[in-house]
Amino acid sequence: MANTYHQVYIMFVFAVKYRRAMLSKEWRSTVFGVIGNLINENDSKTLIVNGVEDHVHCLVVFGKNISQSDLMKVVKAKSSKYINDHKLTEERFEWQVGYASFSYNKSHIGRVIKYVENQEEHHAKKKFLEEYVELLNSFGIEYDEKYIFHEPI
Repeated sequence: MANTYHQVYIMFVFAVKYRRAMLSKEWRSTVFGVIGNLINENDSKTLIVNGVEDHVHCLVVFGKNISQSDLMKVVKAKSSKYINDHKLTEERFEWQVGYASFSYNKSHIGRVIKYVENQEEHHAKKKFLEEYVELLNSFGIEYDEKYIFHEPI
């Protein structure tokens, strides 16, 4: 082949350390914009970034020249630096170690965008841990419950 063609849709999900409710509604959309820009600057295209006080969903057209782990490393490091540099929280902000990524078919993207758009409404009915376990199970991802999230020491 004379060229490389690529279209992969990935939803990344990651949480605030200890699942603490630190993403204030007052500035959350600004940080989601920062996250979206970081994704775009790193060989991928943001379709939507949204979440609630303790976690984020990013739906991305994934780039062909970056690994998932490298993209998440940049996004999480630089967005937490932004939060800390702008003193958006009273104490040091950190993301939880790790993330989840789920791939989708193009025919599902409209539904996934609506799901990500409606995070506040969705989480009024369902807690994040319950949602996260459902996603892992629906994608057939094996996991050990004691390692899903770090608990405070």
